[in-house]
Amino acid sequence: MAVIPKPASTVVLMDQLSRVYLTKRPKAMKFLGGFYVFPGGTVETEDYIAGSDYIKNHDPSETFSVAHYVAAARELFEEIGIFLGTRKDGQPAYFTEQQENDYRQQLLEGKLSFLHLLRQEHCYLNLDHLQYFGYRLTPKASPFRFDTRFFLAKLPKGQTPSPDLHEVDEAFWIAPEDALALYEKGELPMVSPTIVSLRTLVNHQKGDPLMMPERQKSNG
Repeated sequence: MAVIPKPASTVVLMDQLSRVYLTKRPKAMKFLGGFYVFPGGTVETEDYIAGSDYIKNHDPSETFSVAHYVAAARELFEEIGIFLGTRKDGQPAYFTEQQENDYRQQLLEGKLSFLHLLRQEHCYLNLDHLQYFGYRLTPKASPFRFDTRFFLAKLPKGQTPSPDLHEVDEAFWIAPEDALALYEKGELPMVSPTIVSLRTLVNHQKGDPLMMPERQKSNG
């Protein structure tokens, strides 16, 4: 019997030079250990937020839950310390190093939800800052299955990634075409969704729509 896929989110973080932030998962991890991926993870129960005043510009016609957006923002903050929440005037929110570390730890330990963090800091998650560009469903034969939504986020002004060393072995900024070239040389182990994400970005820079190609049904 096929494993029921878990909802998940992945975030491609891009800087002002159109480079993306690629992370390497520790080899000891059961799922994709040693592979280069983008920040992300499963959607948690606390990510399901209905009608919150702290979520801005939600499109009710969206075909998937707003929880995918919340999970994307939460995972980005937990894994590499990039906070997409903004103040009421739309300006980025800034934390001291101690505040950032404390909030990330509380999120990881389940002592704080992302909504509570927004509320506590009087911040808002503007969903326009997470541009959805496709999804992938892990093949039925896989022992780990995910229904993953992919988002593109721009690096907020004044912020710098700070990877969680328990979740990330190494991380760096790289142009999408350079990442693909290193993959082709066998120097950056990557799985299909990461490769497709990079190719989608390269094609978008050449004028194509920012949307992953449809996956063949036989692979679903």
